[in-house]
Amino acid sequence: MEGMDLRDVAVLLVDDNVNMRKVVREILKAAGVRRIREANDGLEALKIFQAEEMDIIFTDLMMHPVDGLAFIRWIRTSTASPNPYVPVIMMTGHATQRSLNDARMAGVTEFLAKPLTARGVMHRINEIVNNPRPFVRATEYFGPCRRRRIDHEFAGVERRGAPEVQIQDALAEMDPEDVY
Repeated sequence: MEGMDLRDVAVLLVDDNVNMRKVVREILKAAGVRRIREANDGLEALKIFQAEEMDIIFTDLMMHPVDGLAFIRWIRTSTASPNPYVPVIMMTGHATQRSLNDARMAGVTEFLAKPLTARGVMHRINEIVNNPRPFVRATEYFGPCRRRRIDHEFAGVERRGAPEVQIQDALAEMDPEDVY
């Protein structure tokens, strides 16, 4: 992560807790980020996002009147979104399996559990910059590939887009001991 020049990176920081925004803002400033815009909720963030080009978005999960999930879904799927590919880092103090799955399905790029650390924030930025994920468009989803690691040696039937008959044929050919 050393040597990352973040001076020209524009960050939108969305959280209804002013103290949390201050913590993240100070971490970002210490890392060299100079262009930081802040919003109190998803609605305020939408207005900023439409008016200014942003490179990274940090957003809280639970806010009123518009929460982080609704904001991310709008970014990813609205025809009025100026950049549906913008990396989004979801911050939450409610890091349950359900909230993680909801965030992933909304199109979150990275997930960050509160309490935040400078190391955690910088690790997520490093992932976005140095390990960008390709975007996937499926019937029910548009966003960054949800797989952390792509196995280029995989020789089985792909889950996404494989006709049901191919999957059933592949399962029928498998040794039952390989399944469990």
